[in-house]
Amino acid sequence: MKPSLLAVALTAAFISGCGTSETQAPTVKQTAEATAPAPAGKAELGRFGIDLTARNEAVKPGDDFFMYASGTWYDNFVMPADKTRYGAFSALGERSEERVKEIIEDITSRSDLNAEEQLIADFYAAYMDTATINEQGIKPIQPMLDEIAKVASTDDLTKLFGQAWINGGASPIYGGMWFNRLDPNEYQMSIGAGGIGLPDRSYYLEESERFAKIREGYTAHIATMLGFAGLDNTEERAKAIVALETKMAEGQWPREKRRNRDLTLNQIARKDLAAEYPDFNWDLYFEQTGYKVPELNMSQPEPIKAMIALVNSESVDTWKDYLTFHAIRGNAEFLSEDIYNASFEFYGKQLSGQAEPRPRWKRAVEEMSGTQSLGFAIGKVYVARYFPESSKKQMAELVENLRTALGERIDNLDWMGEETKVNAKAKLAAFNPKIGYPDVWQEFDGLKISKDDLLGNIHNLRQFFRDDSVAKELEKTDRNRWGMTPQTVNAYYNSSFNEIVFPAAILQPPFFDPNADPAVNYGGIGAVIGHEMGHGFDDQGSKSDAEGIQRNWWTDEDRAAFEKRTAMLVEQYNQYEPIPGNNVNGKNSLGENIGDVGGIAMAYHAYRLSLNGKEAPVIDGLTGDQRFFLAWAQVWKEKRTEQSMLNQLRAGVHSPGRFRALAPRNHDAWYKAFDVKPGDKLYLPEDQRVRIW
Repeated sequence: MKPSLLAVALTAAFISGCGTSETQAPTVKQTAEATAPAPAGKAELGRFGIDLTARNEAVKPGDDFFMYASGTWYDNFVMPADKTRYGAFSALGERSEERVKEIIEDITSRSDLNAEEQLIADFYAAYMDTATINEQGIKPIQPMLDEIAKVASTDDLTKLFGQAWINGGASPIYGGMWFNRLDPNEYQMSIGAGGIGLPDRSYYLEESERFAKIREGYTAHIATMLGFAGLDNTEERAKAIVALETKMAEGQWPREKRRNRDLTLNQIARKDLAAEYPDFNWDLYFEQTGYKVPELNMSQPEPIKAMIALVNSESVDTWKDYLTFHAIRGNAEFLSEDIYNASFEFYGKQLSGQAEPRPRWKRAVEEMSGTQSLGFAIGKVYVARYFPESSKKQMAELVENLRTALGERIDNLDWMGEETKVNAKAKLAAFNPKIGYPDVWQEFDGLKISKDDLLGNIHNLRQFFRDDSVAKELEKTDRNRWGMTPQTVNAYYNSSFNEIVFPAAILQPPFFDPNADPAVNYGGIGAVIGHEMGHGFDDQGSKSDAEGIQRNWWTDEDRAAFEKRTAMLVEQYNQYEPIPGNNVNGKNSLGENIGDVGGIAMAYHAYRLSLNGKEAPVIDGLTGDQRFFLAWAQVWKEKRTEQSMLNQLRAGVHSPGRFRALAPRNHDAWYKAFDVKPGDKLYLPEDQRVRIW
């Protein structure tokens, strides 16, 4: 992933041992007297907020809770040809796309446009103008290719590495503006190692037949793309590029190591950079970016040195071919359809299992909706049309209920001492929730967009956000900025600002429905809130304090007790094997799994508090606890292509959805709710249930 220029240093989740026992759910007799009507108002899903037709009641909940909750849907759902994964997030994503399309079409149908609306109309027109785009072929990036062809030295390479983000290319050394982890009021350049074209280093280094075929396909793809640049001997050049990227992969850290914030915090003064990281022209590199960079963070010291060694030892001609390929690859979406389709054949079909490209309008909407595009200009209209203030108010109340629940849980932890609890409670009290949309909107003054120059528009957007970032480099950090636009179906935790952020588009069923049963909202958006709060206390988020400063606020004894419990969770998730020979990486996904297990615990606690000691009604034969856990499981209803599953296992930090749905097996109340007993496949003895928060 390329770092954005004013990117938030966030831990994002797709919503993303022995502590106190989970609060026990009271027994609810399923009689006519105990049964209650569905909530007032009409829930979008079913009678009370859950799609009961998705269940497969032939599956015991204790054997496979994912299939029990969503098995009928899973067995009968046919993957759309333009998808590699489909589930609750995908359905809301499609709804958001349709709404954004409607907004854009309304704008383009009018003539009385304000400045931001004109930007939207012109960008969309340029993106949809396939006749002009196809006529131009590769010409829009020809100046870039000509610059690459002139490269004659490592300094020439360094110059182009520094321009990679603006040009849409790649670099073995990348830099982005993040937050200073020791002073979140400051921005700070972070430097890392990257630049490979496959999803993860393991795709280059593993010798199994599966990965050998992927590398073979990648090599053929590179040769095809080099052909668009008019190069000869493309097959041999492609092999040399793959060999180079294999050496790059060998020098990079595994993903689980790159997660470790202790290892990735290595601050250094600009004046000391050349001495500590010699043989690379840092001044020339930074000159391309425009940043002053008085101090920076070297997030991966040894890999950066390994990349510098390769820049100096590998053939300049091979590096030129590498840059040529990645210039085409990185801009293929904005070039003629023959180039885009060639890119899709590998990255879409072979690597991800996607049968057909997404319709062009969907690609346009996706491109326009990002934070480094026109996403906030569109987001203003989206919020006005589709996000009622009542939802924001209800969400704020839920957040405070979860805060109360987590506070009580911290008080009752038997593995944490009082000194650490004081710091944990201070961090909890300082959580800043952002709900729906920014208080201050991104402005676009000075941005130039044409209705007939797509790649020019992309370049102008990249330059606009780069210039904005450079201008603010030495200013105090802007805490009004969001890392996601309102129309994004997601949520995140930003450790530097100690904030939890919930865009408007996720505040819809199955996550949140004002007309749904409370148990459903607590099991859906409540657990999502808890998940994001949990990131402040996961294995890495817990290394920052209430003010977002990375420091150790734990006693050694409490940290050891915490890590004993997290090690159990690593081992639990390591056992899941969705593809033969390819298991979930429990260490790499640990932060997200802590967020899930802890988020459920917080949400369940808050739900029980909301009942004020009363019995939850039975609705359609389901107790409140059953509805709570079903809501969680159906949030993670999803189907994937095998290739997409492999990409998630190797290149993602989240466990696949079908295993996130199993997180309740760590909670005592789930066992009671669904009568899960020894002998059931998901049964865990009490001493193996991971209870952290």
